[in-house]
Amino acid sequence: MKKLDKSDAPKNITNNEKIMSDNDFIVSKTDTKGVLTYCNQIFIDMSGYEKDKLIGANHNLLRHPDMPAVAFKLAWDLIKEGKEFFGFVKNLKKDGGYYWVFAYITADYDERAQIVGYSSFRRRPSQGAIKAIIPVYKLLVETEKKGGMRASQELLEKYLKDNKTTYNDFVINLQKS
Repeated sequence: MKKLDKSDAPKNITNNEKIMSDNDFIVSKTDTKGVLTYCNQIFIDMSGYEKDKLIGANHNLLRHPDMPAVAFKLAWDLIKEGKEFFGFVKNLKKDGGYYWVFAYITADYDERAQIVGYSSFRRRPSQGAIKAIIPVYKLLVETEKKGGMRASQELLEKYLKDNKTTYNDFVINLQKS
């Protein structure tokens, strides 16, 4: 049986948002290439996919087109180095709707201290954070369409520098808002 991949993502994108409960945590694990090896029931419920379709699928199946690619590049750059990633992610549901999460991703290690996969824990983001991040992401996506990921990355770096902050401080402070 063919495992789902990005080409299987819904083509009919809607504006139907599903909002996580304040007490919910989405938990998933992937291998080093982003292929799902574990997901909890809240992940299954939020995404709308069946567990047997998710396990073995690449996590990018859920990538919403409103998300700038540079956000995922930043995440991968950090976690491959064994650093933590915090960020806001708009995920695409099976039915074409979406849901927002505040994500924390960290590396999983074997007994020889080699990265063998990644664990991600997601919770409901603050409404203030979502309102603040939407125009930033929109600008980054528009920049990527015109000038590629490099242009988007330069814009993000300039934004952080102009605001005298780091990426992690920026997103953590947004979540506190």
